[in-house]
Amino acid sequence: MADDGEGEPRRVVEQRGLYFEEFELDVVYRHSPGRTVTEADNVFFTTLTMNTQALHLDAAWAATQPFGERLVNSMLTLATIVGASVTQLTQGTIVANLGFGEVTFPHPLLHGDTLYSETVVQAKRLSASRPGQGIVTLAHTGRNQHGVIVATALRSVLVWCREASR
Repeated sequence: MADDGEGEPRRVVEQRGLYFEEFELDVVYRHSPGRTVTEADNVFFTTLTMNTQALHLDAAWAATQPFGERLVNSMLTLATIVGASVTQLTQGTIVANLGFGEVTFPHPLLHGDTLYSETVVQAKRLSASRPGQGIVTLAHTGRNQHGVIVATALRSVLVWCREASR
């Protein structure tokens, strides 16, 4: 409880992700808001991560390639769809990111596209070696503003069970 400044208690609601028990199988968690990815985002991320791929940086060269323009770095696309899930699913409840399974990029993301993402819980189980924690398998999907899938990723996370987190 918090004090309202006049001695009256107020209930406090803290934004957080889900505890192990709260994850529901086969539920679609839609993450908001979407993120419009700009040329500046792409160039900054690409150079920050030392990825010198001309397909992301060289407009003249990229114009001669099959898509006819620069593409958003797929690692930026992946990072954004995972990042968009954090406040709703794992903020303050994650112990560790355990790894990624299959990651696909079936369609390119372009400068000015808006990326929307959602996650489906595919599996969950209590950890055999870490009491009070559970492993959740998340299937992330990113779509552009036209609903075209631009990325998918299977991710395993270790999260707290409610009672063990206190």
